[in-house]
Amino acid sequence: MAGLTAVALVFAVLSIAFHGLIAGTIALIVVAFLFRSMTIEISDKELRWYFGSGFYSKRVPMDEVASAEVVQTSFMNGWGIHYTPRGWLYNVSGFDAVCVTLRNGKRFCLGSDEPEELAKNLATRNLKPETRN
Repeated sequence: MAGLTAVALVFAVLSIAFHGLIAGTIALIVVAFLFRSMTIEISDKELRWYFGSGFYSKRVPMDEVASAEVVQTSFMNGWGIHYTPRGWLYNVSGFDAVCVTLRNGKRFCLGSDEPEELAKNLATRNLKPETRN
């Protein structure tokens, strides 16, 4: 968020100087507001994540989650929503993430300030007790 704020300030100064970047500054401020945070919720039935106050919400049933692994993204992976070699990345800051692999083989990564806790929480909620006869 701090990086987007700095860029917005630079655009604001340039727009005052050059009068043509006001629309770009407004667009950047709106994007910074919408992607200011990301919330990840885990219930017994689903994994859900969303940006800001609910903008761009995604859900995955918990019974589709096969594994979760702590990974590091790089500066080249950036932030936001985009495709990476590990699948889709959803991230607002930092380089810590959890790579989630689904039972069908698809993967995606969720940026997190607490990746170890997120991976552990996903693993423990997804463990199914063995059925014995």
